[in-house]
Amino acid sequence: MSQPSSPKSLHLTVGAITARIVERSRPYRSAYLARMVQAQSNGVHRAGLACTNLAHGFAAFPTNEKLLLKQQKAPSVAIISAYNDMLSAHQPFEHFPAVIREAVRSVGAVAQFAGGTPAMCDGITQGQTGMELSLFSRDAIAQATAIALSHNMFDAAVYLGVCDKIVPGLLIGALHFAHLPAVFIPAGPMTSGMSNPDKARIRQQYAQGKLSRADLLEAEAASYHGAGTCTFYGTANSNQMLMEVMGLHLPGAAFITPNTPLRAALTAAAAKRAVAISAGADYMPVGRIVDEKSIVNAIIALLATGGSTNHTLHLVAIAKAAGIVIDWDDFNELSAVIPLVTRIYPNGDADVNHFHAAGGTPFVIRELLDAGLLHEDVNTILGHGLRAHCVEPFLIDEVLSWRAAPDASADLQVLRGAQEPFAADGGLRLLAGNLGRAVIKVSAVKPQHRIVEAPALVFNSQEAFMAAYKAKQLERDFVAVLRFQGPRANGMPELHALTPALANLQDAGFHVALVTDGRMSGASGKVPSAIHVSPEVEAGGPLGRVRDGDLLRLDAETGVLDALVPADAWQARAIASADLSANQSGMGRELFALFRKVTSAAEQGATTFDLPLPMATSASASPN
Repeated sequence: MSQPSSPKSLHLTVGAITARIVERSRPYRSAYLARMVQAQSNGVHRAGLACTNLAHGFAAFPTNEKLLLKQQKAPSVAIISAYNDMLSAHQPFEHFPAVIREAVRSVGAVAQFAGGTPAMCDGITQGQTGMELSLFSRDAIAQATAIALSHNMFDAAVYLGVCDKIVPGLLIGALHFAHLPAVFIPAGPMTSGMSNPDKARIRQQYAQGKLSRADLLEAEAASYHGAGTCTFYGTANSNQMLMEVMGLHLPGAAFITPNTPLRAALTAAAAKRAVAISAGADYMPVGRIVDEKSIVNAIIALLATGGSTNHTLHLVAIAKAAGIVIDWDDFNELSAVIPLVTRIYPNGDADVNHFHAAGGTPFVIRELLDAGLLHEDVNTILGHGLRAHCVEPFLIDEVLSWRAAPDASADLQVLRGAQEPFAADGGLRLLAGNLGRAVIKVSAVKPQHRIVEAPALVFNSQEAFMAAYKAKQLERDFVAVLRFQGPRANGMPELHALTPALANLQDAGFHVALVTDGRMSGASGKVPSAIHVSPEVEAGGPLGRVRDGDLLRLDAETGVLDALVPADAWQARAIASADLSANQSGMGRELFALFRKVTSAAEQGATTFDLPLPMATSASASPN
């Protein structure tokens, strides 16, 4: 494949949108950086602790490490982990702290396991009551991270997490300790199991009643069969892509499988890097790495790889934690100029292991840099400049080394260069109209399905939809309106239980679409789905005006989401209400009542925290 002889200058649209974000964010980012500088100026953090405080902090440590902490001469690295052994993606972290401690000790520093965070699996809770805690777990993880770091014993931190809400939550927590360097350490994907097309086919056959539950379980167990991340390109693997392009991983670390010598070597090297950037000339706090340019880079990488729609929430929240304001217009306008360079399930048949073997993240980063589609002049854990992350790791005689990303993709069905992409745009689009604002991922939706104009069928729950499907009441053209699924209503669960049913109806020749104030996430597939409709119905959103039989138009080509109802009649309608008492308790939901009350809208990240403001400025001025 052809390569440009030298990197192009930055694309004009990328530059313009970045400048717009910088200007929009100026007061909040300035306040954020001022707090970071103040925290830095407080000096060595342990030095500020009283003797009793400090003694508590190292009481259980071996004598030699206790002496290092007592003398306050050696850096102390906090380990924040989302380990649990039920989640395949997080089970490998069980052994990481020992590797990290030894690596840190070898360079004369100390590592302390500072705290753990929750880690729930959307794959387990999908379609279940527990899914209503999923989105809010992100902010709970950020809070747990803050609690772990609140002991003020640390000079840097390493973060162990992989999956959907876990990495965004860890990063949000880290960004509230802006002065501390942060290195993210992944666990890697499980080895490939059943092919994605076979998995999708079996799920659809089960939804049609053609296979038994035992058949389905056998297939799912063959797909999810070992330690590591699920291998499709959902939110978990999108997280890993974004951590690399934001410079928070060691290069090429994302998709090295668990329990391998290379994985262990990368973990040790990441721990040593955290020590290296904790002080002195290489000091690099996370608040300097995550800035407007790195946030734009993350959006671009998401678009170029067809990543998870969940990041239209999570990246907004991450940016907010760093005093940066982005919105769906930014995603939409960038998507129009960012080429799609990967085909990974659900946008293709391959999994992330195939993607990694074809060239992986270092190849993607280099291609986008050479095309002028990423900011190169950013800070990373390696120092200054994203170009340093265009390398892949390998071992020579058990010694970790790096080599340049391959010049050409090893599989053009999975990965391509920016000059010959799979599509000219990123496939993520903004929809707007009298139903509100929504996002839609079209990279897996065939062109003939991207425009649907059909009568509405209104449902207030997934269960009601599935009951109608099983009763064969949906064998027609329709737009399913699934409402009261936003963060204020029930925590904004993902709605993938509907995917096989909708896919079956589309395959049968019906024109179908989904419009919802809920989520579909990174596995959003071949059925057009307008998701995250904002404002949500529970907050007075216009989706609550829809009635059965209204003609709706979802046009992903022109960005339209409208009810074709006369304007006067539309405005005269009351917003529907619903009895949500069943969503308020059980499975721990009552503990998250405050989250539901204070959460921001989806386009503002569905956060329970606000943008940083100067102390003299009223919080009411912030666009939460």
